[in-house]
Amino acid sequence: MNTPSSPQDSSDIERNLGEQPIARLLQEHGLKAHDLVAASTEQITHKMVARACKGRRLTLNAQSKVLRALNRATGKNFSLGDLFNYQP
Repeated sequence: MNTPSSPQDSSDIERNLGEQPIARLLQEHGLKAHDLVAASTEQITHKMVARACKGRRLTLNAQSKVLRALNRATGKNFSLGDLFNYQP
């Protein structure tokens, strides 16, 4: 009998998507997760940024918060497509 979290269940969403472009962008700009948390005016956590970089699937709301924090920290105007290679 398969449970909803069973790997054999084809309706199970892939949650680990590998390193995301945001990890490279942070490195290129010399930023750490703490820099995004400090720059954000919203409630984001170090864990949220780490999960974004590692490719753990985030909701659109969480992705947007990370995006706004990165834009604020770098002074640039990135889009979600620049940070993530998947749709929420």
